[in-house]
Formats: sequence, C-alpha cells, structure tokens
Amino acid sequence: MDFHTGILNLTNWAGNVILPTLAGLFLSVAVVCFSKGRDYHHWMYGGFMSLMASGLLRMMETFTSQLAWNNPDLYWNSLLNLTNWVANVVLPLYGALQVALGVLHFGGILERVHIGHSYLRNFVSAGCCFMISGLLRLAEFFVEQGTGGVP
Repeated sequence: MDFHTGILNLTNWAGNVILPTLAGLFLSVAVVCFSKGRDYHHWMYGGFMSLMASGLLRMMETFTSQLAWNNPDLYWNSLLNLTNWVANVVLPLYGALQVALGVLHFGGILERVHIGHSYLRNFVSAGCCFMISGLLRLAEFFVEQGTGGVP
C-alpha cells in the first residue's frame, strides 16, 4: 500500500462512515435542544454540513473518475455530470420543498408558529424525533444491504 492509497482510504472512511454518523448525533442533539427551547441552530447546521461533506465527496469521486486525465472531453464530461446532478437531484428536492412550503403558507400554519407556544414546540419535537429515528433506521438498512463503503 502506498501513501496515495492510504490517504484515499482515510478520506473515504472519514467522509462516508464518520461524518454521516456524526450527522445523526448532531441532529439528535438539535432535536433535544429544540424541545427544551434552547438554541438548536448550530447543531442542526453541523448535522447538515456533515451530510453534505459525505455527499460532496461522493460527487467529486463521480465527476473525476469518469475519464482519464489526458482525455480532451474531461472538462465537458465534468460539466455534463454537474448539470445532470443539479437538474436531476437538487432541483426536484428544491421543488418538493417549495410545494411543502406553499401548502404550509396556504394553510396558514406558518402564521401561527411561534416558539413561545410550548404545545406546538412539543409536537414538532416529537415529530422530529420520529423522523430522525426512522431516517437512521432506513440508513442502517441500506448500509446492511449494500456494500457498506467504497469498493
């Protein structure tokens, strides 16, 4: 094993194993802080950033491993992959978010949301707990069924 392979394996391990695990921990702490009425934004941002680092690592591996370094279509292929990723992954998720936000605005939900209302904060905290728990169970299932990392 040479130095380059060792650094690549360390990066893959940190980006695909450790950071998603820390994301689950950060999001769990954010829900607990939210339920107690404390500041939870830093924990939530830490969880999302940990997930984004893993996704960005995967994205960069996909973009750079398609063609050889001396292929003249390398730049074009990288731009094509980036365009496909943005158009087929990011935009549908953003559209679903906008639909959900529109439904909430139409129903008047966001007009009544205030952190001072403890019943609303408790119900939202419970929903977040169930959601994070279900998502972590789903991720565990996919890890058990899949290859468990980069081959």
